Amino acid sequence: MIIDGKQISEDIKQEVKAEAEKLKAERGITPGLAFILVGENPASQSYVKSKGKACEEIGFYSVTEKLPATVSEHDVLEMIRGFNNDPKIHGILTQLPLPAHISEQKVIETILPEKDVDGFHPVNVGRMLIGLKGFLPCTPAGIWELLKRSSINPAGKHVVIVGRSNIVGKPVAAILMQKKEWANAIVTVAHTAAPDISYYTKQADILIAAVGKARAITAEMVKPGAVVIDVGINKIADASTKTGFRTVGDVDFERVKDIASAITPVPKGVGPMTIAMLMVNTLRAARGNVYYSRAGQTAPEMYQAS
Repeated sequence: MIIDGKQISEDIKQEVKAEAEKLKAERGITPGLAFILVGENPASQSYVKSKGKACEEIGFYSVTEKLPATVSEHDVLEMIRGFNNDPKIHGILTQLPLPAHISEQKVIETILPEKDVDGFHPVNVGRMLIGLKGFLPCTPAGIWELLKRSSINPAGKHVVIVGRSNIVGKPVAAILMQKKEWANAIVTVAHTAAPDISYYTKQADILIAAVGKARAITAEMVKPGAVVIDVGINKIADASTKTGFRTVGDVDFERVKDIASAITPVPKGVGPMTIAMLMVNTLRAARGNVYYSRAGQTAPEMYQAS
């Protein structure tokens, strides 16, 4: 099975749109999202543009503040504080990475936890780890939603995550190890300290690759019948394309797809889910019911109060 993240993300965005319309009709609230973009990083510009477009499509209010790479840390933090106090803004996203002279951790911690729709604030990270209600980071939440909507239950399965980043690896592990519906997995986190990562990957019932290296997971590293979730986005040279490159994942898709029982493609796999879950978090922030669990709820209920 090819897990169609693009279609699933579109389904979620349509659900969010319907719920946002109800929120506006019933309470006069339009979900608002603020983007802060520092510098001229092309990838960051593209990501923010895509997120802004998603807001427009589903009827959210959004504002994008573009700042020069030379902007002071003080000015960035002051801008965040302004959005913290703006009732039209329910979620704040500062696009990472930031220039070296600006502390990413200070930026993350300055955003109010209830407006932290990225799910990076230590309050939300801590609540996630101990299984309390809160915002989940968007990419891990997207992976979890892909599994649920594809009827792939991690309960009792051996999930092996390759990569230990704060953005994907650690939070995915924290989510899937919880004693909850659609979780309750036996989780192994493999990383560069392993002498032979394939020792772990070959044991995986569900393999999640978040390595950041093109085609790092080969067919020989995958157990037949495993579910493979590819988080990687890598550009490789390809003279046959108009741009001279193409996007591939961390998994050798063409070879692994014949071994796996289910697999996400790149693109159109995990990537679109990240934006969809950002919209979900923003809607929840606008409702003011941030701390509740989505586990086991039906699709429309994931946007409702607990």
